Amino acid sequence: MSSPAYVINTGLITAIGNDTEQCRDALISGRSGVGKAVYLRTHWQDELPVAEIKMSNEQLAALAGVDKAWPRTALLSAIAAKEAYDVYAEKVSGLRIGFFSANTVGGMDLTENFYSSFMQDPGSADMSQVVNHECGAITELVSNWLNIHDYVTTISTACSSSANSIMMASQMISNGMLDVAIAGGADSLSKFTLNGFNTLMILDKASCMPFDQNRRGLNLGEGAGYLLLMSEKAMQQCGAKPLCIVSGYANTNDAYHQTASSPEGKGNKMAMELALQKAGLKPADIDYINLHGTGTANNDSSEGLAVSAVFGDHIPLASSTKAFTGHTLGAAGGVEAVFSMLSIRDGIVFPNMRWQTQMEELSWKPVTELKAGCDIKHVLSNSFGFGGNCSSLILSKS
Repeated sequence: MSSPAYVINTGLITAIGNDTEQCRDALISGRSGVGKAVYLRTHWQDELPVAEIKMSNEQLAALAGVDKAWPRTALLSAIAAKEAYDVYAEKVSGLRIGFFSANTVGGMDLTENFYSSFMQDPGSADMSQVVNHECGAITELVSNWLNIHDYVTTISTACSSSANSIMMASQMISNGMLDVAIAGGADSLSKFTLNGFNTLMILDKASCMPFDQNRRGLNLGEGAGYLLLMSEKAMQQCGAKPLCIVSGYANTNDAYHQTASSPEGKGNKMAMELALQKAGLKPADIDYINLHGTGTANNDSSEGLAVSAVFGDHIPLASSTKAFTGHTLGAAGGVEAVFSMLSIRDGIVFPNMRWQTQMEELSWKPVTELKAGCDIKHVLSNSFGFGGNCSSLILSKS
């Protein structure tokens, strides 16, 4: 008989904080991380706001205690994974440990530097800057640094990547294949992603307004978020107490379009329903939905209609936290899983910032002010990506 994967600890770094508690404090105080890029050198510096972590690669490397030559995505991953794992690293001897890490951009920030210098003078270009270009290299750098080798994998399924990492890790723990797992993901800002999203014409030139009728698009962000998951056996060995459990999960694909969700949110609806089924819950059991809610016309409409289809006239408290962190792409599912844990642990529902006008196609609106003192037993966290890749996680009070 399978047992749940217990969430023991978390690690987090985003534009609103360098660890879990700093990010929690920013969410409570209503402090957004969206603003002008400082370290991302781009043509759009003054036109397209982003949620950038206000540290250079050298400063991030010093914070993590790793080589400053690492790509920015690996630096963010190392900081958050270390926070999640460090306190238990000496207690897991003899246990089977996995590292499930997602990203979409890999070492692109260094590759962009290399490309510029290569075009100017191919003979003097620093080839070491492209050694860790691919997504898997980011995971390998961090797993080797953490000395985790039992099971290591990279997942890159667009914006659902981290949610799928957590899903896979939970499955392997529940089925007795691993005892401990660090699961989530990281992504850094790059000119490649900013230019790509700008070409799709889905970036907001001001701070984003998820689920508002007059929303104009998303703001890109960067960060990393990880859950430390354990089996019951591992918890006993480590003397650990659970924060919550991963009770449900699902991944679906509506195969509608390369970069758009189906108008009615077919894949979104299926993911939420199957996650509920896996958790053995009814829609009425969900206390809070951490919405994917990027702020684009298509995303918010399709997700909103899917929520209506699943929950009917009884919509749980719901909000998007991307107005705080920007859309962190491959890191989003991990970042928002940590936020979901905080909601359960502290009885808090975070506000959907900048909401002003009701969406015409929806009969419900998101939570727009912080709610404290709530009894949050079950949180549904949505992560819906390009290519129709739709994932939903359910975290539950243990």
